[in-house]
Amino acid sequence: MPATIEATYETIVARVERLPISSWHHRVRVVLGIAAFFSAFNAVATALAAPVLLGIWHISPVMIGLLISCEFTGQLIGATSFGWVGERCGRIFTTKLTLLIISVFGFASALSWGYASLLGFRFIQGMGMGGETPVASTYVNEIAKARGRGTFTMFYQLTFPLGFSIASLVGAWVIPHLGWRWMFIFGALPALVMAFVIQRSMPESPRWLARHQKLEAADRILTKLETQAFGGAQMPGLATTPVSETKGSVKFGDLFRGIYLKRTLYVWVMWFCASMIAWGVLLWLPSLLHTAYQLSIEQSLRYSVFGNVGVLIGGTLGALVIDRIGRKGLFELSFLFAALPLLVLGVLHQPSGRTVMILSSLGMLSITAAELALATYTSEIYPTRMRSLGHGVALSLGFASAISVSPLVGLLLSVTHEARAIFLSFAGIGFLGALVVLVFATETSGKVLEEISP
Repeated sequence: MPATIEATYETIVARVERLPISSWHHRVRVVLGIAAFFSAFNAVATALAAPVLLGIWHISPVMIGLLISCEFTGQLIGATSFGWVGERCGRIFTTKLTLLIISVFGFASALSWGYASLLGFRFIQGMGMGGETPVASTYVNEIAKARGRGTFTMFYQLTFPLGFSIASLVGAWVIPHLGWRWMFIFGALPALVMAFVIQRSMPESPRWLARHQKLEAADRILTKLETQAFGGAQMPGLATTPVSETKGSVKFGDLFRGIYLKRTLYVWVMWFCASMIAWGVLLWLPSLLHTAYQLSIEQSLRYSVFGNVGVLIGGTLGALVIDRIGRKGLFELSFLFAALPLLVLGVLHQPSGRTVMILSSLGMLSITAAELALATYTSEIYPTRMRSLGHGVALSLGFASAISVSPLVGLLLSVTHEARAIFLSFAGIGFLGALVVLVFATETSGKVLEEISP
């Protein structure tokens, strides 16, 4: 950058936007994507080991449910807590810290000597998993260009459902052949490796550095990236975006001030609705197919695999169209096309197991696009000073959905004795999400982050 151009927040942002998408951008996405993959892998390890633990430790299904809920509670707390740490200490430092927590307490889980020790270790590891997600996602958003940011970040988000799916395949072989403890080891070791890879190869977010008046550090990072991207060629001029970044430390109350009050409230509802449908269908579909539609356990589990396939298809389709139809368009279509097949299931009398599988998979396909797009969108609607905090708090509403959906579905099933009521409830939640998007959501596609969130 010419010496006559002063390093300010505005010029740092303009230089980030001027950089062409390069091998460095793709390398960042791959490295953080691998870290996210193993975060998701660890998130389902307990559920996969649960059938073995039931027999070895002679614990009840209720205790397994408590163990899984404890992990989600840790993720809820971690998403908010480390979202705040990400604002104070930086995106890269916080991402490394959360990966170290995931690794250390993954190994500790493998060494658990009983139910109580595993419960404690999984809770703390859950904090790391919950914290890694919003902070790493914030970093990916902050290095992406305005044009194409949705597709760039959503392909990164796809590593989460991929991690869930691969964990199921790995667990099917590892647990019977090597034992349940190795499932936790296979999740912990790569997280440790990725923490060191990030330490050696990932610079801090220039936007975060500029926000904290570390302009020389941001300038050095961008100068290196510009040299790699442009070489000796003439660089385009800078198109600066006016920024009014507030000085001082971020406070939780900042999420509810000015234009961010409405954004915080509606994105919370969107997260809650999307997560309630996604986790509700994913967690309960095998049981509903077996108990309400009289399929065998083997057939119920086999049909449930189609839901996981739908998740990957839905995420991929969402990534391909998010910048074409905009965030609001994608959310509207996702919520509506998730609600409609679930509504049909709520209306049909005695549908076949195959019909239930097809319609529920369509619902999962659609809602996944919304859930993954929310990770991109939430980082866009907040300014740099509270981007990871806002994302973390909103994500915690998703974890609250995961914690609450199982007992709520169980209660509804015990009262109505019909799966139809459950599907009707999920459909209603989908329509609520679509309505909230239509009335309140702000379009962010193709805009510089500082233009969206001054």
